[in-house]
Amino acid sequence: MAYISMDCPSSLPGIPQSVLSVPMENKYKCQQCHQVLRKPVQAQCGHRFCVHCFKQLTSSGPKPCEACREEEIYEEPFSILNSNEAFPDNAAGREIASLPARCLNEGCDWTGSIKEYEAQHEGRCEFERVKCEACQNTILLSEKDKHNERECEERTLNCKYCKTSFNFKEIKAHDEICPKFPLQCKDCGKKKIPREKFSDHSKSCAKSKSACPFSDVGCKHVIENGKQSDHEHSSTMEHLRLLLPMVLSIAVPPSDASGPGEWQEDSGLGLYRAPEEGVSMGSGAAASSQSMDLDKKVKALENIVCVLNREVERSAVTLEAFAHQHRLDQDKIENLSSKVRQLERTIDMRDLKLSETEQLVRELQFCTFDGIFVWKISDFSRRRQDAVASRTPAMFSPAFYSSKYGYKMCLRLYLNGDGTGRGTHLSLFFVVMRGKCDALLKWPFSQKVTLMLLDQNNREHIIDAFRPDVTSTSFQRPISEMNIASGCPLFCPLARLAGKSPYLRDDTIFIKAIVDLTGL
Repeated sequence: MAYISMDCPSSLPGIPQSVLSVPMENKYKCQQCHQVLRKPVQAQCGHRFCVHCFKQLTSSGPKPCEACREEEIYEEPFSILNSNEAFPDNAAGREIASLPARCLNEGCDWTGSIKEYEAQHEGRCEFERVKCEACQNTILLSEKDKHNERECEERTLNCKYCKTSFNFKEIKAHDEICPKFPLQCKDCGKKKIPREKFSDHSKSCAKSKSACPFSDVGCKHVIENGKQSDHEHSSTMEHLRLLLPMVLSIAVPPSDASGPGEWQEDSGLGLYRAPEEGVSMGSGAAASSQSMDLDKKVKALENIVCVLNREVERSAVTLEAFAHQHRLDQDKIENLSSKVRQLERTIDMRDLKLSETEQLVRELQFCTFDGIFVWKISDFSRRRQDAVASRTPAMFSPAFYSSKYGYKMCLRLYLNGDGTGRGTHLSLFFVVMRGKCDALLKWPFSQKVTLMLLDQNNREHIIDAFRPDVTSTSFQRPISEMNIASGCPLFCPLARLAGKSPYLRDDTIFIKAIVDLTGL
């Protein structure tokens, strides 16, 4: 007896009765979930259960069979449900698998068997409604991926810049604080600057503008960071003129002598004195005070000039360093440009060699070395239309040889005829080509050539043969890539290719050329 394994993966409960297209017989009903048996097992008492339901019943140990009690046929130990005493009911499983079924989902017209329902349709129906685990909304199964990716308000996203996970509702708030979020500098126009580096960029941006350092004394210029030194150098005299009133205002001398009986403020000492005191000071003290004030002003101006001179010198050194670096950069750019041009020439040469190699491979793919060549021409109808419209009046075959070191030859075909055969016949010509070993061969070319249009039923081939006219330039040693073609302008009437022609099958014809190698 085969017993049910408790170690196998858990299965689903019974199949809903409404899935059946016919009334359900009682023998197909699970005694626990009262649905159609799914993977039925039979207990020792004879009652059937879904394997899922039976595992649940016996998960904590043997249990009495409630179905036996309801039927009043309870008999120990047979009515005790024990996983060790139950076995898969394969016969019932096969019967249930063949029962007709239908889909319960609204809008779905699927029908089949229970077996097909479980294997192919259950859980896969595009009309089935499922619950979103994130937002708990009910959606169609066919729209689940779209909902999870675009519509779910509770979906989790990963920031494409910093890779941090966050809720969809927080996307705008995250963009405002994301350290990797790309910003654009309004001054220089540079894009995709991470927010965490934007402050450093603003300080170093050559196009960013700021007020002149001498704005506190009246300079109105707003200068780009990269031109700050140029401005300070060119506006030194203007800055000195702006500084002069501020320096002079440090100590302003009395503009008028005080009249008798008036009080006067001394700008240097900050004292008020009576007229008699002013007189008693004497003219010598006044002159000494004015001299001290002038000395202080001169020293202050000298200090300012020294500071400005140092700034000018520092700016000049910086400018020279920048000029030197610019020359070095220009040399590097020129060297790199030269290397790029050299690489481009190398790539062009390799492309040319690759093209020649590909051409050689194509030739070798169809090449023969025994004087016999079969040319397969597919897509005949389209090629014929191109010939009629004069878009491609003629086509050449791949090259073939009389031997490995022999004559190089090919065929030329006019699908709408040429010369006397135009519009009425296929015109087929033989062409002698320039080969690598022509100097070793006998000229003019004098071998018999046989041209054939093959009957694909192998009954009646169209054959034309000729011996070369040794006086014709077509058969002399080639001095260009190929000689003038020579052959049969009236090779095959086009009428023989109409209808169900044995020469044209699956829109394909076969042409064969045989070069007589006698005497070579």
